[in-house]
Amino acid sequence: MSTHGNATESHAVGSPGLFVTVWLWLVGITAIEVFLGYETQKFSPTVMLTLLVVLSIVKAILIVSYFMHLKYEKLSLTLLLIPSAIFCMCMIIIFFFPDSLRLLQYRLPH
Repeated sequence: MSTHGNATESHAVGSPGLFVTVWLWLVGITAIEVFLGYETQKFSPTVMLTLLVVLSIVKAILIVSYFMHLKYEKLSLTLLLIPSAIFCMCMIIIFFFPDSLRLLQYRLPH
């Protein structure tokens, strides 16, 4: 009989201390986002939304890199996933943005 895998192989995925550090960064970024949510009068909506989107992208990168172990994968997997995610976001914008403009016209007073 043949074995399909070697049980003694190990895959370097980081130490528990690294994961705790990344988790603390995620908690800190979330605290900043919540603080920004309560400080709506101090920032213009454009600045607020830009900051929130940038912070959310940073959180997504940390989660995908460390907790989904994409940082430790081959470069080819990363080069496959990033463009496909961007493509999906573009398709969402293309299909749903015109409807949002149409709905905005219904809310404006005539």
